[in-house]
Amino acid sequence: MKEKYTERLGTAPLGRLLLSLSVPSIAATVTVSLYNVVDTFWVARLGYEAIAALTVVFPYQILFIAMGAGTGVGVAALVSRRFGENNLEATNRAAGQIFFLSLFWGLLFMGCAVFFSREMLAAFGATPDIMDYAGQYLVITAYGAPQIIFAFVASSLIRASGDAVKPMIMMISASVLNIVLDPFLILGIGPFPEMGIAGAAIATVIAQSVGAGLGLIYFFANRTAFRIKPHHLRPDMSILRDIYRVGAPSAVLEVTESLVFVLFNNVVSAFGSVAIAAVGMVMRISDLAFMPIIGVAHGLLPIVGYNFGSGDYRRLWRAVVLAAGGIAALLALSTVFIEILTPQVVGIFSEDAALLAITVPAMRIMLATLVLLGPNIIFIVTLQGLSRGMMALVLSLLRQFLLFVPFLYLFAHFFGLTGIWVSMPVSDILGFVVSFYFIYWIYRTHRREGKLDSAFSGRAG
Repeated sequence: MKEKYTERLGTAPLGRLLLSLSVPSIAATVTVSLYNVVDTFWVARLGYEAIAALTVVFPYQILFIAMGAGTGVGVAALVSRRFGENNLEATNRAAGQIFFLSLFWGLLFMGCAVFFSREMLAAFGATPDIMDYAGQYLVITAYGAPQIIFAFVASSLIRASGDAVKPMIMMISASVLNIVLDPFLILGIGPFPEMGIAGAAIATVIAQSVGAGLGLIYFFANRTAFRIKPHHLRPDMSILRDIYRVGAPSAVLEVTESLVFVLFNNVVSAFGSVAIAAVGMVMRISDLAFMPIIGVAHGLLPIVGYNFGSGDYRRLWRAVVLAAGGIAALLALSTVFIEILTPQVVGIFSEDAALLAITVPAMRIMLATLVLLGPNIIFIVTLQGLSRGMMALVLSLLRQFLLFVPFLYLFAHFFGLTGIWVSMPVSDILGFVVSFYFIYWIYRTHRREGKLDSAFSGRAG
């Protein structure tokens, strides 16, 4: 019998349901982002070179996230549909695949970083003055790749059942532990040795291992909607194909983000390591504004998947409109705050005049279109929930790669650093226009086919 928090995906009032699913995820992702900000604060005590080192390693960490998020999206879309179909054995078989997948991808990323660190860092745009810092951070954090991937996939899987609280606990526990450990391991407070940037990496691995451990406890102590048995753990190629039919486009999108970040760092590195450090500060701080988008997307995906499986299209589209409108309003307020207080926020982390001179205008320009980015991601998540993974991939690549990369090189050539910053909002605007066109086309198609007048529409809540 399905858990009551799974059944509510098709019956609970939409506003309350979306909040109950989104707020825990927002809290968790904001806490993760806060960890990144605090991490940057302490690492900044080592100099801007250390911040630049974290920035050039970030593309590889995105690859961990890519496989975790991509696999998680595929599993979440699959199990939410199976819940909607009331097929619990198929649900548990799909859930059991995450253990093999996390171990496989984690060990692959770990090995690549350990054996090819300097070659990778050179490709990522590391300048000679930050190579040693970056090498330490890359290799140590790579030992946490299996844990990071499992934590991402497990969170998505549990969230797909309609339970947003346990993923929140996993992410917040790991992030808070990381925040607590950072100053002790970086600066050597109390009985701890001063380890510098290596301490930041060790703190990350310890914290992510704790988050992954909580996920294991939830599954095997039967504290989720899943009842995973030993035979569910065997790799099943048919299920893996279903997972990556939807999840692979999301993973490819994240991998492309890593590639874009590498290209971005290489273009910026022509202006020196201080410019790379500025990019790192912008990305870390802007995450606080960006994370609510991810939280709402996490809350929306199981609603879309469940109601797609049950055939309640009217409820599905009402959820999409509610999510897109709500996140746009929140991001509008965030944009005003960022544009006004950018110098004060950046000044918390560093008083280096050269670094501030680059970071402040960069942040103001790059985040000017944040209000459009939120609905754009909501539209793409909707396509994933509708099992239109390829369309979601193309629209994401359009904004993130097909538009952004040409603008990046073109504007950098003609306008220097300012052109680099401007390339991002320009691609966001054009990407939003195209995504809105396609999501509205799908909605109109469902309406013409009479799917919005189904027998389930009375439950629209």
